[in-house]
Amino acid sequence: MKITTDNWPYPFWIAHRGAGKLAPENTLAAFRLGAQHGYRMVECDAKLSADGVPFLLHDDTLARTTNAQTQLTANASAVAGDHIWAELSQLDAGGWHSPTYAGEPLLTLSNAARFCRANDLALNIEIKPTPGTERPTGEAVAAEAARLWQDASIPPLLTSFSPDALKGAQAGAPDLPRGLLLDTLWTGWLETALALGCVVVVCHHALWDVPSITLAHGAGFRCLSYTVNDESVAQRLKDFGIDGLITDRVDLFVPT
Repeated sequence: MKITTDNWPYPFWIAHRGAGKLAPENTLAAFRLGAQHGYRMVECDAKLSADGVPFLLHDDTLARTTNAQTQLTANASAVAGDHIWAELSQLDAGGWHSPTYAGEPLLTLSNAARFCRANDLALNIEIKPTPGTERPTGEAVAAEAARLWQDASIPPLLTSFSPDALKGAQAGAPDLPRGLLLDTLWTGWLETALALGCVVVVCHHALWDVPSITLAHGAGFRCLSYTVNDESVAQRLKDFGIDGLITDRVDLFVPT
């Protein structure tokens, strides 16, 4: 199914990085916990290993959310994308969060797709390229997503802060829906989203107001907001006419 603003299939509430901060982000444990809280859509971050395997990680480096500093050799690169998947797959991506999750591995996009499809979860894949690999990462992640969800009724939503990554996604899987992420309303954002064939614009919650949402809706976009963890902020955005919210607080907001 080709997604447009008129046949939008995604739920209003989206669990950030799987289950926000309640489980180690971008892991299967986080996906499970988000689903246990009733969320029917999760967001994740995807980049490429050195040998081209799409896997889930937010940061450019491995230090914050893995045990790479003790597992890899002393002179090994800290940049995640410099390592082949065989090395990355051996890292602990859960122990940094809490002992409960020690030993949780990094997650390939393939395994994320398997879990989501088995549990009827929609997925928002944020393309997070290693700097300098924006276009090839967008193309590879999109092509892999198209393959993994080729017969799915609800395809994954591909988003990125990088226009070059979205250009790659457009080339790699032109039929998958795309969205431009914004942390500022930089000059030309609307025209860029239109040129990239996006169906949605995803802004930091402080950027949206009635005029900006009206402008985006008038140009044919759906409007989403990240990362909404406060009830008053959520209500303000709902009053503005927002189309969906990404949250860490899967324990606070009841998804609809």
